[in-house]
Amino acid sequence: MENYSCSRRDFLTQIMCGVGASALGSLAFAEGQKFPPMRVITKGPRHHWFGYYDKLQFDPTSRYVLGMEVAFEHRSPKADDVIKIGMVDLEDDDRWIELGESSAWCWQQGCMLQWLPGSTSEIIWNDREDGQFVSRILDVKTGKGRTVPSPIYSVSPDGKTAVTPDFRRIQDVRPGYGYPGFPDPNFKDLAPRDSGIFRVDLETGKSTMILSLDEISRTGTIPKNQKDVKHYFNHLLFSPDGSRFITLHRWQYPNGKRLSRLVTARTDGSDVRVVIDNGFVSHFIWRDPEHILAQSKATAESPSWGDFLVKDESGAELKEVGKGVLDSGGHLTYLPGNEWILNDTYPKGKERIQTPHLYHVASGKRIDLGHFHSPKIYTGEWRVDTHPRFSPNSRYVCIDSPYQDQGRQLHLIDISGIVSAS
Repeated sequence: MENYSCSRRDFLTQIMCGVGASALGSLAFAEGQKFPPMRVITKGPRHHWFGYYDKLQFDPTSRYVLGMEVAFEHRSPKADDVIKIGMVDLEDDDRWIELGESSAWCWQQGCMLQWLPGSTSEIIWNDREDGQFVSRILDVKTGKGRTVPSPIYSVSPDGKTAVTPDFRRIQDVRPGYGYPGFPDPNFKDLAPRDSGIFRVDLETGKSTMILSLDEISRTGTIPKNQKDVKHYFNHLLFSPDGSRFITLHRWQYPNGKRLSRLVTARTDGSDVRVVIDNGFVSHFIWRDPEHILAQSKATAESPSWGDFLVKDESGAELKEVGKGVLDSGGHLTYLPGNEWILNDTYPKGKERIQTPHLYHVASGKRIDLGHFHSPKIYTGEWRVDTHPRFSPNSRYVCIDSPYQDQGRQLHLIDISGIVSAS
């Protein structure tokens, strides 16, 4: 039997949740306005986008918004295709400020461009130099930069360490997420010992392999395992306290299909935990250092996917969040304070509408932020997922989406009227 007694703090929290839900229920935008204010902050003829949803696109002041610029669309990038790196000044008529360039990029995740955590003025992105992938660190105020002799994927909260997969391997098994130009030297090896996840010291440049594909292929039980499956890692993310990281361990079958497990480990590769092991897991985000929100099936036999909160432990119990309300296929993040979950959808219906949305955890209410049409030509490797990213002050959400005849562009949505209502 549940204990319904509560402390004064719990009682006040419940009251405030009720007030928040009431305020949300009466939320209204300007007359005739269905969605919160939005403006397009980049323009053609060149195309602009940012990529993945779990990177720091806004600087700590929420004034500058990072982006990438490219001259073409609707084909795979080649090794010699160069994109421009820049940022938009939201307080200077959305002025585009060019900062650098890269020839190590893909459509879905760009070049891992992001503000360096813990810094007010440094950014980092991947590039190539002298026959290898590298990363560039640039101070946008002083113009001083340096090169780290390794690519990066996720950066620790203190900005001193990164973890990275083997982009050559990813390009082999999942074009659109790796980088073209350097073939996988382990192409014929299904689970190589010298490929996997590397820890990169951003101060010294030293790179150390901490978890190999050979090791992960022998860890725990792999659903529907076969001798001919090809293993790889993708999607890495440090925990909020920097003590651990998430990765998806994936394996590809000869017919091209793949399954996944959600794995966490310490930053030295020890204490590996297979958190979700049913083979069906996709987008994820840390809620706090001990809990993860992930999209998965409840079991391998479940007919549909859902959003599940799990504890960072092997064989974790899956607790569904926002069933039937929070989209089960979008890209999830928590706004600061964990009161709101930011998410989106893939194109739906004949009009191929994508809908970024906010989900209020306490009330279970969803608020759509807009409807964005994605023409059919944006499909497969060069599709444009909205990948919503929030500003540190929780005022803005930035998305990627095609705009009129100008191709993919950055769209800024003002959510201040929503989050302040709660």
